[in-house]
Amino acid sequence: MGRVVRSARPAHGSPPHFLRAPPGTPAGAPHRPGLPGRSLPTRKEAQMTSAPRTTGELPDAPADRTLPQLLARNARDYPELPGLSWRPADGNGDWTKLTWAEIHEHTERLAAGYAALGVGRGDHVLLMMANRPEHWLSDLALVRLGAIPVSVYGTAAPEQITHIARNCRARVAVVEGTAQVEVWEPLLSDADTPLGRLVVAEAGAEGSHFPYAALLREPVPEQFAKELDAARPDDPLTVVYTSGTTGEPKGVVLTHRQVMANALALDAVVELPPHVEHICYLPFAHIAERMLGIYLPCHRVSHVYLCADPTGVGEVVRKVRPAQFFGVPRIWEKLCAAVRAVLSLMPAEQRAVIDEASAVAREHVGYRERGETPPAELEERYARARQAVLLPLLAAGGLDRVTWAASASAPMPVDVVNFWAGFGIVIMDAWGLTETTGVATTNSPRTGFRLGSVGRPVESVEVRLAEDGEIEVRGSSVFSGYLQTDGSVRSALDADGWLATGDIGRTDEDGYLWLTDRKKEMIITSTGKNVSPALVENALKEHPLIGQALVHGDGRSYLVALLVLDAEAAPAWAAANGVEADGGLAGLARHPAVRAEAERAVAAANSRLNRTEQVKRYELLAEEWGPATGELTPSLKMRRRVIRDKYADALSGLYQD
Repeated sequence: MGRVVRSARPAHGSPPHFLRAPPGTPAGAPHRPGLPGRSLPTRKEAQMTSAPRTTGELPDAPADRTLPQLLARNARDYPELPGLSWRPADGNGDWTKLTWAEIHEHTERLAAGYAALGVGRGDHVLLMMANRPEHWLSDLALVRLGAIPVSVYGTAAPEQITHIARNCRARVAVVEGTAQVEVWEPLLSDADTPLGRLVVAEAGAEGSHFPYAALLREPVPEQFAKELDAARPDDPLTVVYTSGTTGEPKGVVLTHRQVMANALALDAVVELPPHVEHICYLPFAHIAERMLGIYLPCHRVSHVYLCADPTGVGEVVRKVRPAQFFGVPRIWEKLCAAVRAVLSLMPAEQRAVIDEASAVAREHVGYRERGETPPAELEERYARARQAVLLPLLAAGGLDRVTWAASASAPMPVDVVNFWAGFGIVIMDAWGLTETTGVATTNSPRTGFRLGSVGRPVESVEVRLAEDGEIEVRGSSVFSGYLQTDGSVRSALDADGWLATGDIGRTDEDGYLWLTDRKKEMIITSTGKNVSPALVENALKEHPLIGQALVHGDGRSYLVALLVLDAEAAPAWAAANGVEADGGLAGLARHPAVRAEAERAVAAANSRLNRTEQVKRYELLAEEWGPATGELTPSLKMRRRVIRDKYADALSGLYQD
C-alpha cells in the first residue's frame, strides 16, 4: 500500500509522575460534601473506609490494568487528593469537591444501587446528562459493577436515541430532567426497544420514574463489595457512538486494554505537572472527553472540574487557570475571535507593543518547531516580552499557566495556530477517531511539532497511506469493532489489522501527518478535479469577519460558499471601522461596508488557492451554526448534509446566471 509511519518515541525514559512515590498528605482538612441531598461519611468514618477493599497491587504490565484497579490505587495511595469538583447546575454557588477516597466510596454505594435495579455484568446502561457529577460518578460505578456505560449526546435527535437504545439493548437509562424524560418515555412502551426503566437525576423531575438520589446504598453489603471490580483487561469498558455526520451512529466498542494503551502512549509524548487539573466541558459522548475527563484522570490521579454548560467554560478557565487545555478547532477559533475583538479596540500604541511581543513569541516558536535552540539573545527578548506583555494578557483569560494546549476533531486553521503562537501558546494539534480510542497522531513539545500538521503516530498505533491518500491505522489502541444488535462485535479491520479511516492525508519527510479532508467529503467538480472543502473553508475563515464557512460544488463547474459572520469579531470590526447598523448581525450582513470587506476576504482567500479551489460566488449569512440548530455535531463538526439541505435554495441560486 503506502509507506508506514512509525511511532514517535519519547526523548527520554523517565517514569511518568503518577508512577513515582506519592506525595505526603496535604496540610489542612479538605471539605467533604456529598451530592445534593446526601452526605458522605465523617472524617473518622472516611478514614476507616478510605482504603479500597481491592488491596492488591496493580499488575506489573501497565497495559493489563483496568479502570477499577486504577480507582483502588488512587484511593489507597492518594486518598486526600481532590479528584472531582463541580458547581450547582445553574453555574452559581460554591464548588463541591470529592477526594479520590471519597470517589471510591461513593461509586461503591452507587454500584450497589444500580445492582438493586437489576443492572449486572455486561449490561449496557445509557446516560444522557450534562457534565454533572451524577454522570461522571455513575460512569465509574457502572464500570466497577462490570456494566458498560454508554453516554448519549444531549442534542441527539429522537430517532438517533431510538437507534442507539435498540442497538445496545439497554434496559436502564439515566437522564437529567423533565426535558429528557419527555424524549425517552416513549421508548418504554416501544416493542422493539428493551428499555424498561428511567432513572432521573434532577430532584423533583422524576415523576413516576426512579429518582437518582435513591440509588445510593448505605451500608453496602460486604459480600457485594468483595465481588466488585472484577473487570478484565479485554472486557468492554464503554461503547461510544459516532456522531452521525454521514449516517446512523455506530457503536464503537472499547476495552480497558485499548484505553490503557492510548493513555500510556499519550503520557510518552506529553509532559504535565503532577495531578494536573482538567476542565471537563465537552460531552462525555465524545471520545475526547471520555479520555481526558474520565479515563486519563483516573490514570494520572488528576483533578477534574466539571463544567455543565459549555458556554461558561471561559469563567471556569479564569478560576482554575489550568496547566492543560483542550479545545476542538471551533473553540480555539471563538477564543481567537474574542481576543482579536478586544485587541482591535485598543489604542494604536498599545496594540503596537502587543504586536511586537507577538512577533518575538512567533520567532521563538519557530526555532522550537525546527528543533533548534533559540539564541540566547532571543531567549532574553522572549522572556521580557512574555513577562511584561503576554502573560498579563493571558492571565485575564486564565491561560497564563497553560503548558499543554491541544486540539483535534477537525483541521485547525493555520491562522488560528499562528495567532496563539504569538502569545507563546503552541496548540499541539492531534488526530484520531473514536475507533482509535482518541488520539492516533499528535504534535508534542517533547518529541517535536509542525504547525499545521497533526503530528506523528503515538506509540500505540502505526499509520500508513493507501494509494489514494486514505489514512489507515492499526495497533493496540485501535477498537474491537462495532456493536451489533445481537450483542456481537463486528470488526472493521482487514486481515492484517488495518483500519481504513476515511480521512485523506499526506506525510512529510520527517514523518508528520498533514490532513487533507474526509474521503466522503471531497468535492469532485464536473471537470473531474478533486477539491478539499476544509482547505478552502479554512482559507476563507482567515479573515476575522468570517466565523464559519461551507464550500459547495460537487458535480459543478465551480465552487460557491456560505459564509457566516463571526458573532464576536464582526461587531468589533464594525465598531473599529465606524460602521453602524441596526438589527445586530443581520443588519451588519446587509451593510455595504461589511459586504465589501467580505468580498475582500474572499478575494484574499482565492489569491492563495488554485483555480479549481477558488470560490466564484457566495452568500453572507448572519445566523451562527450550532448543535442546537442542527448544523454542527455536539463536538462542533459541520453536518454538511444538514447545511446543504437547509440552504438548498440559496446554494442553487448561486449557480443561476
